[in-house]
Amino acid sequence: MSSQVQATSSEIRKSYHWLRAGGVISFLVILAFTSIILASAIGSAYISPLQEIRMIAHALGLPVAVTWSESDSAILFQLRMPRVVAAFLVGCGLSSAGLVMQGVFRNPLADPYILGSSSGAGLGAVLAMALALRWNFLGFAPVPLLAFVGAMLSVVLVYIIAGAFGSVDPTRLILAGVAVGSFLGAIMSFIMAFTPLVQSQLKAVFVWLLGGVGVSGWNELRVLLPLFFITILVLFFMSSDLDALTLGDEGASYLGVNVTYTRIALIGLSALLTASAVSVSGLIGFVGLVVPHVMRMAFGPKHAMMIPVTALAGGSFMVIIDLLARVALSPNEVPVGILTAMIGAPFFLFMLRKLGKGYSL
Repeated sequence: MSSQVQATSSEIRKSYHWLRAGGVISFLVILAFTSIILASAIGSAYISPLQEIRMIAHALGLPVAVTWSESDSAILFQLRMPRVVAAFLVGCGLSSAGLVMQGVFRNPLADPYILGSSSGAGLGAVLAMALALRWNFLGFAPVPLLAFVGAMLSVVLVYIIAGAFGSVDPTRLILAGVAVGSFLGAIMSFIMAFTPLVQSQLKAVFVWLLGGVGVSGWNELRVLLPLFFITILVLFFMSSDLDALTLGDEGASYLGVNVTYTRIALIGLSALLTASAVSVSGLIGFVGLVVPHVMRMAFGPKHAMMIPVTALAGGSFMVIIDLLARVALSPNEVPVGILTAMIGAPFFLFMLRKLGKGYSL
């Protein structure tokens, strides 16, 4: 009798868990849709959200009467919507990458740039400006493309250096990341200081380094949308392995996880998300640190739940921040990285207080 009661109680708990997860994810999907619609509506030329929904429905082939001008359609679909969708993807990518890095390194202060990808991306972008490159590849200009390549190569270099001095463990990876990041940052600073072509456009360089969502239409998004979706989906299917890694290498091995290959795969996927995000937004800090912690405190440590809610919440967060950047000092635009730093710095103090009370992943 008692075993039947326990089984029934377990089934009730599982049902409640899945109902709660479904409710939370549904709410975040609605929040994401609402934030995208509102951010696309607000600007120098206001388009009402209802009109915007009608325009989207018409673009999807639904029978909707056209009550808007061609200029409104161009503003929405060629200027605002690509930027807002890009902001959402950047938020998804950086938040998910931060979540994975915190789990892999078992470090609550880890972020997407912990392995030097920010310095690699910055160096790639500055090199593109210094060489005055003008070609395009898959719709990507030289600056975002070399930023992507620089971010990925820096992570590969960190892994090679960490492995050259023994087994690749989280401590060696972090130390190698600090070393590589500092070295690449020094090269970037040297180029900025002594290359005349870069000096002539220092403002553009600093704007990129401070972060801001910049896309010129849908070309980049045709590549980034499926890439982000597939990468986050793979991370979701690896959520149980990520849970195991938070127990440490020995605990994960005891659960049957191949620690070496799992760590390589998770770091590689995180680096791919980070590099892709940086290629269209520049260096935006704190998103990959703040959002995962807020979601973890709200919904617990299980990554099967954390990965989708963190991606959705991070996307909505970036859409709202990008909207504030556009309208706060209109017609001037505030670099997004400044706003995220203004939020992230106080959050660091909050994290210090939580760590003092024994907070852990």
